[in-house]
Amino acid sequence: MPKEAKIGLDNINLFSIITIMSLFVMAPIAFLVEGTTFTPASIAAMGLDWNSIFTKACLAGLFFHGYQQVSYMILERVAPVTHAVGNCVKRVVVIVSSVIVFQNPVTPLNAAGTAIALLGVFAYSRAKAMQAKKEA
Repeated sequence: MPKEAKIGLDNINLFSIITIMSLFVMAPIAFLVEGTTFTPASIAAMGLDWNSIFTKACLAGLFFHGYQQVSYMILERVAPVTHAVGNCVKRVVVIVSSVIVFQNPVTPLNAAGTAIALLGVFAYSRAKAMQAKKEA
């Protein structure tokens, strides 16, 4: 007699279900709020290229979906605090790269926030290393 496959709700299945449910919940709201303002004719009336907008929107959605799926996969393998620290590092990288690439001005408040985030990541990694030494 063949073994029955174990059916469970792992992180990827959970992510898929949440994504599908959000589509069904948010699509009607988007249609009600936006109405006919996001049609090819209205986009062309704004002087924009519909094909370019549509392609960029689809690519952005695809890349964001991939990012979220990888995030769920990582969360399954690491502790939630480690995942949160990784997100902080990601934000710092995005901020620094935007300053370099787009030459955004950096205010003292921006610099202080980035420094605090980096200091927090450093302190967490040091505490984690000290705890691992203690347990060994």
